[in-house]
Amino acid sequence: MSEEDPQPQDKPAPPAPQSAPPLPKPQVKRRREWLPSLIWLIPIVAALVGVTLVARILLERGPEIVLTFKTAEGLEAGKTAVKYKDVQIGLVQSLRLARDRSHVRVLVQLNKDADAFTVQDSRFWVVRPRLDTSGISGLGTLLSGAYIGADAGTATETAGEFTGLETPPIVTRDASGQQFLLRATDIGSLDVGSPVYFRRIKVGQVAAYELDGDGRGVTLRVFVNAPYDKFVGVNTRFWQASGIDAQLSASGFTLRTQSLATILLGGIAFQAPEDAMGPLAKENTAFMLAQDEAAAMKEPDGPSQTLLMYFNQSLRGLVPGAPVDFRGVVIGEVKSIGVEFDRAEREFRMPVLVQVYPDRLRRRSNERDANESRATQQERLRFLAEKGLRAQLRNGNLLTGSVYVALDFFPKAPPAKIDLAKSPIELPTMPNSLDEIQSQVQEIASKLNKVPYEQIAADLRTTLTTLNKTLTSAEQTVTRINNDVTPELAAAMKDVRKTVNTAERTLADDSPLQQDMRQTLQELTRAAGSVRVLTDYLERHPESLLRGKPDDKK
Repeated sequence: MSEEDPQPQDKPAPPAPQSAPPLPKPQVKRRREWLPSLIWLIPIVAALVGVTLVARILLERGPEIVLTFKTAEGLEAGKTAVKYKDVQIGLVQSLRLARDRSHVRVLVQLNKDADAFTVQDSRFWVVRPRLDTSGISGLGTLLSGAYIGADAGTATETAGEFTGLETPPIVTRDASGQQFLLRATDIGSLDVGSPVYFRRIKVGQVAAYELDGDGRGVTLRVFVNAPYDKFVGVNTRFWQASGIDAQLSASGFTLRTQSLATILLGGIAFQAPEDAMGPLAKENTAFMLAQDEAAAMKEPDGPSQTLLMYFNQSLRGLVPGAPVDFRGVVIGEVKSIGVEFDRAEREFRMPVLVQVYPDRLRRRSNERDANESRATQQERLRFLAEKGLRAQLRNGNLLTGSVYVALDFFPKAPPAKIDLAKSPIELPTMPNSLDEIQSQVQEIASKLNKVPYEQIAADLRTTLTTLNKTLTSAEQTVTRINNDVTPELAAAMKDVRKTVNTAERTLADDSPLQQDMRQTLQELTRAAGSVRVLTDYLERHPESLLRGKPDDKK
């Protein structure tokens, strides 16, 4: 205490013991000025380091974004990284379920140098082991764990919340190549990641597909890698190379396929017709996707014409899509078949609706043919029908029983006229030869059914009875002849035999008659020689008939 402090008044100090000397009065001295101790330097340095680290973290800290996924499978707060090209650009901070429990909200802290991933068209997805049409991916995450993949966008506006992709994108924005659109009626066996081939070399893949707004088809987006995108021209044809293309014809069995993967997973192939590629196609150019290579490479069909045909026979074996040909050239296909009852004729008719392409039978030689009116085509069809043009069902394959529609001329067909006011136009038909044979067989069978077999059998039995009686009488007559006439015939035969023997003796070589005949013939021969000599002499000397034969001069 200092000297100025007052002493307490209420309690007196205890008396000192008598034996001890009195204590000296303490001296109060003023306190010296305060100097810090060296031990305080340690917390001060630690505080400075902490402030520096916090400032550095705050300075290097990037933006925060929220990703939404359907599930948080494989994600952990504080451990799951966000990577781009295997470089970490962020870290998952927290996971929480949305209020409607439909998705998971993932808070991600990005690095400061990852500002480009906050634009609106950036994409994020969870990388985990996957097996799909494009192959096996994400095997490295079996040991390291799942992570979030990222693909930077190209937009200018930023966003703080993104909807994560459930499957990794097939094509990232840093890939080199071009995208093209394909229009098709259905997707077939194709899927995202299905390969795209050029001359059986994989040059791309299917990036995405979607159903058209009107629901009548699908649009596929394919990506062709560089430098193969330069082989896509404006006249390039695309077709589905999925499965196996097998054909059995007179040339034998033909099998076509791009690769084993296309048989199971499907694929697309493209090529220019006749290898004559046109100008390069621009990105996002739309093409039609054909069902097979033959359909893709055929020439354009031009405008089509719908015809209606009525057949009075069974349509078994005829299906929609069956060919319509003219003397072996396919010019169309069957669209639909049906059955209807004709109240006027009181019979059933089988209507067949077909679609034909007249341009398959002729080439457009000039602009006038190309701009030919539909009325002119109808007039030509009526003219051909008057000349005998008819439709007929024919068997296409005896093994499968398939039937097709054949157009041909039948000069002996009954005359028919076409009503051009009807839509579609009705084309007259002819029954095929097999049906005619069947109808003729039925007519013969019906005629045979009208034959009175029982009456004929009764008459035949009566005739046989009469014939039996006749044969019995003939047998009796023959027996009587054998008994009465046979002895006389035997005697007559003996006389005939004697006469023949006499004639043989008379005509024998050594018989007198034969010798006399020989002598007579010899004399006749000599006489004929003399007459011949006389005749020759008279021809040379006809005057001898008047003067006589002159004497020979010696």
